[in-house]
Amino acid sequence: MYFDTSYIAKFYFNEPESPRVRALVRKADTIRSSLWALAEFHAVLHRRIREGASSPSDARELALRFSEHIDDGLWNLIPVNEGLLRRTSALMVSAPRDLFIRTADAVHLTTARDIGERAVWTNDRHMLAAAGYFGLTGQSV
Repeated sequence: MYFDTSYIAKFYFNEPESPRVRALVRKADTIRSSLWALAEFHAVLHRRIREGASSPSDARELALRFSEHIDDGLWNLIPVNEGLLRRTSALMVSAPRDLFIRTADAVHLTTARDIGERAVWTNDRHMLAAAGYFGLTGQSV
């Protein structure tokens, strides 16, 4: 099962979809994501501090818990390397003109494709719409 960063974040925060995301985590044998999620998750923490949704101490606690979960194997983060970025770049440059795709989404979708996943779990509407171009199915709770 492949999660983008938005689904990883939903595991830690209480949002409307969080209980269903946590249920997916409990049922999954393995949850994979791109190592890109490491930086993205911390950017989410920073955004929540900036917006006043989280305190700095809460963010530090969640950052530590996220790190522990990585170490414990809850999140299996796939390395980002030059080959992956070159494949991502080639896919983006040849994408249809009307495909809205952001860099981070393309990295996640290429990673999922490269490791043989058939679907990606996200709540990002643009990523869900772009999944088919990468040969994947977009899933959302």
